[in-house]
Amino acid sequence: MISILVFSSAARYSSNGEAVPVSGLLKPAWRIRRANSMHWKIAYALVKKIPRGKVMTYGQLARAAKLPGGARAAGRAMAACPSGQAIPWHRVVGAGGRLLLREPNVGLQRKLLESEGVPIAEKRILDFKEHAWSPPRRKRRI
Repeated sequence: MISILVFSSAARYSSNGEAVPVSGLLKPAWRIRRANSMHWKIAYALVKKIPRGKVMTYGQLARAAKLPGGARAAGRAMAACPSGQAIPWHRVVGAGGRLLLREPNVGLQRKLLESEGVPIAEKRILDFKEHAWSPPRRKRRI
């Protein structure tokens, strides 16, 4: 079996400015891929639960799905959304209701959200708090 290694270019610097190698920089690529896709399935299932006319932020999605990497990981998951699975990717927006995508995707996101009754001005959702959705909290087991 061949193991492919991914090199991370992170390094620490000593007080005199010399680079000091950080241990654990080489990681098997399959571990990274498997971890992301596993968490992304949880994120996709959560996004499917967002009702029409409601939105959720990337940060909320990351916290609810416990995505390692936070809001950036949620953004990557939405960018890699598989087609044909009816995942409403357009209901995930930036903090404060900002539309963070670039053209032409932001135009499509705007049209989809407006068709669901979410008012948008410029690249921001008006009355964001009114349209914000958060998943129901799980009950704690004692």
